[in-house]
Amino acid sequence: MENFVVSARKYRPATFRSVVGQQHVTTTLQNAIVSQHLAQAFLFCGPRGVGKTTCARILAKTINCEFVEEHVRKGRPVSELLRTQPDIVPDALQQAADPDNTPFELEACGKCSSCRAFQENASFNVHELDAASNNSVEDIRSLVEQVRYAPQQGRFKVYIIDEVHMLSNAAFNAFLKTLEEPPSYAIFILATTERHKIIPTILSRCQIFDFNRIRVDDIRGHLRYVATQEHIQAEDDALHLLAQKADGGLRDALSMFDQMVTFSGHDLRYKDVVQNLHILDYEYYFRLVDALLAENLSGTLLLLEEVMQNGFDLHNFVVGAAEHLRGLLVCKDPVTVQLLEVSDNIRSRYVQQAQAAPLAFLLSALNLVSQCDREFKQAKNQRLHVELMLMKLAYLNGAVQFARDLGAGPAANGTAQASSGNDEAKKKSSVTPPATPAPSLAPVSNRIETAAPHAKAPENTPPAPVPPPAGPPAVALTVVSGPADPEPIVPIESGVEELHDTPSIEDEAATQVPATPQLRDSVPHVEIGTPSVAGHEPGQVPVTAAPLPPPRPGMPTGKPLGLGTKLPGLGSLSAMKAQLEQQAAAGKTTTEAEPAGPVTGLPAVNDEVLQRVWAELIEERKAISMSQYSLLNRPVQANAQHVIVLRVDNPVQEDQFNEFRADFLGELRRRTGYPRINVQVEVVERVDTGRKLYTSSDKLEYLMEKYPMLTAMKQKLGLDADF
Repeated sequence: MENFVVSARKYRPATFRSVVGQQHVTTTLQNAIVSQHLAQAFLFCGPRGVGKTTCARILAKTINCEFVEEHVRKGRPVSELLRTQPDIVPDALQQAADPDNTPFELEACGKCSSCRAFQENASFNVHELDAASNNSVEDIRSLVEQVRYAPQQGRFKVYIIDEVHMLSNAAFNAFLKTLEEPPSYAIFILATTERHKIIPTILSRCQIFDFNRIRVDDIRGHLRYVATQEHIQAEDDALHLLAQKADGGLRDALSMFDQMVTFSGHDLRYKDVVQNLHILDYEYYFRLVDALLAENLSGTLLLLEEVMQNGFDLHNFVVGAAEHLRGLLVCKDPVTVQLLEVSDNIRSRYVQQAQAAPLAFLLSALNLVSQCDREFKQAKNQRLHVELMLMKLAYLNGAVQFARDLGAGPAANGTAQASSGNDEAKKKSSVTPPATPAPSLAPVSNRIETAAPHAKAPENTPPAPVPPPAGPPAVALTVVSGPADPEPIVPIESGVEELHDTPSIEDEAATQVPATPQLRDSVPHVEIGTPSVAGHEPGQVPVTAAPLPPPRPGMPTGKPLGLGTKLPGLGSLSAMKAQLEQQAAAGKTTTEAEPAGPVTGLPAVNDEVLQRVWAELIEERKAISMSQYSLLNRPVQANAQHVIVLRVDNPVQEDQFNEFRADFLGELRRRTGYPRINVQVEVVERVDTGRKLYTSSDKLEYLMEKYPMLTAMKQKLGLDADF
């Protein structure tokens, strides 16, 4: 019975041209031979099964070839060799019409005595050493002794040391001198898969060649060549799956190929490869994504059960799902489809499914699967961990669409509305300039106040134009009804009384606008019947307005300062009066803005209502956080300015209150009915009591000072304190 030779040995490359996927190495070595610039030591690094030892053997064979010796080193033309030594000329040059001018790649002839001896493993010029089993100093000494003898035939003696990283440090040090200054006929070729384990002094004496992982297409092409030579019918998808499973190693791919041929005979099919190698097929992941896009949670969980029943590892399933989602993501753009290393049939299915999957779904799903992959090993119940991920993915598409609808809702209505528990979002939306011309202001119940002197325009005086707006136009604001008792209007210094959609939640002392010079303008004002800030009665001669100063960097942007900022589009007194009358007829009410400074004349806060609402709010906070409950569970009382002073123990509690201040204060104002009520946090200073911790020695000294008899007793009895 004929001995079987595995494909990795039977089809091992014998020339530089037949080496798969390492052209950058083979070309450099060929040029070094032609230019006669061979180094005395080479180091071949790279993963397993990529051709390190193969290239070392081809190099050793080529540099001792008689054709290379005669043609390259001695410079004899090919035509002369054809006449004198035709047996050493390669077949490609023998068939050429003009062999001297025919370009060719330098290869060993394979016909001379040196090449034949190498092919029959009988060459005395090539020595291979396995450093994994010969890693001691004595083995290196024996090698150095052999180097002393010149070759009897040929020019070079080549020493191939495989797995050189297994040498001990002492063996490396014993090898240094010979490696640095070997004889002219000695060449060392070191091969390793772990370059980082080699000491730097060895690396500095070698020319280093890094071998790459072989591409999937190159491995598939070589498997196709082997299958053709062996008369095996193989599906392209099956060969591609073998190439992917090899992970860049040609030897692993050939080993699996032999195994599959033994299993399925001369007809290699894709299903046989999937079944025999126990590989999670693409079909599982295509079914998974189809179920997720259809929000079929039951089908997704049943698919996971099928995967587990077939004996696949859950972690491999998660990693494969991430790879599949990544493949769909690169297939969204025709330019990046080439990044997907699959066969043409599978690639077309990827493209088809990628068109049905939204980009937002793929990105979010990839994020969830990656998170599951990171946390998989820390999970106690790993199956439940994967099932939770699948549950999130099953409803991810609907969640993404819901988020889009939620974000597009306020924009479609043209208003900036938010939930009742998100006062901060309301405040931000109220100052965002719209893309279209600003609508009219919300209805004003009482009047508008300015910082300039109010003057009633004479009947024969034409209305002066309103200055252009000093800032972005304000949007329409939601009107909030005030408390039961109307509050008196107090002049403010911000130009126009501010209109808020919700009462301000900021600290009045912190948000107070610095005093600015009084502005004088000639715009007719609404008669309000009370003196203005400057003290002029209505009916006095109007004065010319000064230009508005630009806002300072530190000034709050939520409170406009100029009339033009709050009243865009109102160009005359008649337009203003018409708008106010129309709003008053509709019966709308508004809440006046909070003043920037101290407010007087406010109605007294009902302490019973305040205490009841405060108790309700802290009970609700107790269910959320006990720290918030303990922070708010303090006696409170509102002063005449509607300010509640909340005394806390330290600045940490102050920062903690500021985190939920917006929600809490908005709910407090809504339930009490006092929109001007505010909470001011005050840190109580601790009083130093002077108390300290006493040691046992301090206590003994105190007792001896208080009771002198203890001192006498200690001296008489010769006692000593033992602390």
